Amino acid sequence: MRNHSGHDQTNHGVHGSHVGHGGAQPGGLSVSENAYTLELDSTILTAGVQPVSFRVIGPDGQAATEFVPEHDKELHFIAVRRDTAGFQHVHPVMDEKGTWSVELTLEPGDWRLFADFHPAGHNGTMTLGIDVAVAGLYDPQPLPEATGTAQIGEYTVALDGELLPGEASELTLTVSRNGHSVTDLQPYLAAYGHLVALRVGDLGYLHVHPEGEPGDGITAPGPEIAFMAVAPSAGTYRLYLDFQHNGVVRTAEFTVRTATAAPRSDATAPAAPEHSGHHHGHHAHH
Repeated sequence: MRNHSGHDQTNHGVHGSHVGHGGAQPGGLSVSENAYTLELDSTILTAGVQPVSFRVIGPDGQAATEFVPEHDKELHFIAVRRDTAGFQHVHPVMDEKGTWSVELTLEPGDWRLFADFHPAGHNGTMTLGIDVAVAGLYDPQPLPEATGTAQIGEYTVALDGELLPGEASELTLTVSRNGHSVTDLQPYLAAYGHLVALRVGDLGYLHVHPEGEPGDGITAPGPEIAFMAVAPSAGTYRLYLDFQHNGVVRTAEFTVRTATAAPRSDATAPAAPEHSGHHHGHHAHH
């Protein structure tokens, strides 16, 4: 699966314009892009369940009101605290003037809000990001360990696959409940799962694409959900999987560190001299 040809354009363009940059630049790092700007009514918010309203200002200086639906919605809104806690993926409602409104559950601290959308007349989706401050005593949380499994009540989600810098790779998430495979996942946002990946350090937003879709005659409703992803750089990422079962959407969270292009086998390799030949070991098998 991994070879030098993974760096060509065809591999990165598999799932549309998001991956077309070859992962060179994540989204959400800017409040304005391609003459579109994210404008919040207030960037200072109160802790608790709070209404948030905003607009996407278009190239003409007016609030955009026409959007191309992506993953069943005209706009996806993501909120996460800067320490990667408190992740929420919500779907605001837009009025006739282009103002979107939604409620968020906010703890004190510095937050990043993302709007992911495809404006009508534009050639693809974009993700804009903005910082907001929530007043109160901020208790930043350490980054969770990279364990490969997430527990949400009775549900366990296991992550298989590696995130590779600048190269498309497949991530598979397997859902079980009380030790039994879940084979009746319900469609959510035109897929059996929706995955958001954020780069730790600047919260760069990766577009991650589901493999297959409900009703295509191929994609099973669990227990496995597969995605294609490209990491824009080496580093640590937080993955958030939304999946729906028995009418409830749950979120599984993971911490992932990128692998090198060649699989590292340090832990399982046969014992070898510690220093002699060390320089050759990792370069020989690309």
